[in-house]
Amino acid sequence: MKKHIMNTYGRFDVIFEKGKGTKVYDVDGKEYLDFVSGVAVNCLGHSHPAVAKTLAAQGEKLIHVSNLYWNTEQMALAEKLVSHSDHHQVFFCNSGTEAVETGLKLARKYGKLKGGNAKNQIIYMNNSFHGRSMGALAVTGQEKYQKDFMPLMTGLKNVEFNNIEKLKEVMDENTCAVILEPIQGEGGIVAAQAAYLKEVRTLCTQYDALLIFDEVQCGIGRLGSLFAYQSFGVIPDVICMAKGLGGGFPIGAVLATENAASAFVPGDHGCTFGGNPLACAVSLTVLDELLNNGIIDEVNEKSLYTIGKLAALQEKYDVVQGVQGLGLLLGLKVKGEPKAIINKCFEKGLLLVGAGENVIRIVPPLNVSKEEIDTAVKVLEEAMLEVQG
Repeated sequence: MKKHIMNTYGRFDVIFEKGKGTKVYDVDGKEYLDFVSGVAVNCLGHSHPAVAKTLAAQGEKLIHVSNLYWNTEQMALAEKLVSHSDHHQVFFCNSGTEAVETGLKLARKYGKLKGGNAKNQIIYMNNSFHGRSMGALAVTGQEKYQKDFMPLMTGLKNVEFNNIEKLKEVMDENTCAVILEPIQGEGGIVAAQAAYLKEVRTLCTQYDALLIFDEVQCGIGRLGSLFAYQSFGVIPDVICMAKGLGGGFPIGAVLATENAASAFVPGDHGCTFGGNPLACAVSLTVLDELLNNGIIDEVNEKSLYTIGKLAALQEKYDVVQGVQGLGLLLGLKVKGEPKAIINKCFEKGLLLVGAGENVIRIVPPLNVSKEEIDTAVKVLEEAMLEVQG
């Protein structure tokens, strides 16, 4: 059966069939502690009862009607996102890549309206990752993802992340947008400096360019605030989100200020499945659990606890080079390639994934317990000892 799936992923040799909370089980019944969370997607873990209940109830009520019509769940979700942000309008889609594509199109249209055809330059960051479609790939600052798909979209400039002087060198009146991740995920869990983001915001305002935050991985509670920008004190014009927004059900969204969103008019953009009642109902349930049951409020405490445990490993083992990231989007930097350690953890029933060249990414569900954090760190330590010999 595996031969019928396109060869686009280097998968672990396991077939999963069920999950509950932070645990997932393969077809042989082996239990794994999941600190990958579907790559920062399963913010409430697996098969959360509230999500399962919503899926069943909404599935019997209304699943899809298209965007030719309004639906109550889409409007309610838009209102929820707007009410908890500094933004005014939402576009719904199905994934992070689609959200980034929407942001790029919005920026190009905004630039044309503000400065004519010449105002089309989009600046992106070195070491970034924004998706695998041709537009999102074009603003992904890692050649390994781009090289086999050239030529890509033009009118782009790549600059060093966290270096405001490099941005000042290339930014001018023809810049329509700057896109960045507040924390670079695939690039190695590298956080932006708050002072840097503030200066980027100033430059975007100065040149009337949109500041686009890709919060696909770092948003929806993962940093201890609903939106990542709220943890840095810098308001972007556009936020691209997905992953945790649906807690495991596919949904993406772009949240924009009224000034930015006004560039779009009917016919400029669309998405057949975007904002369907089923996805929006699930997202509303996820947000309700995160916001009203104290889950987001506990993220920073759990983060400090996890960082303390990981820092203790650094004190004991030379292979550990440091802990980076914020909230429950953390990275353990190690000497050399982390694949052997990750594979050994997998054998021991702990799911982890890499980021960048030498970082082990740690992204448990946001409702993870301290006991489960203890277990994960214990397994990680055992794996490091066995790999190091």
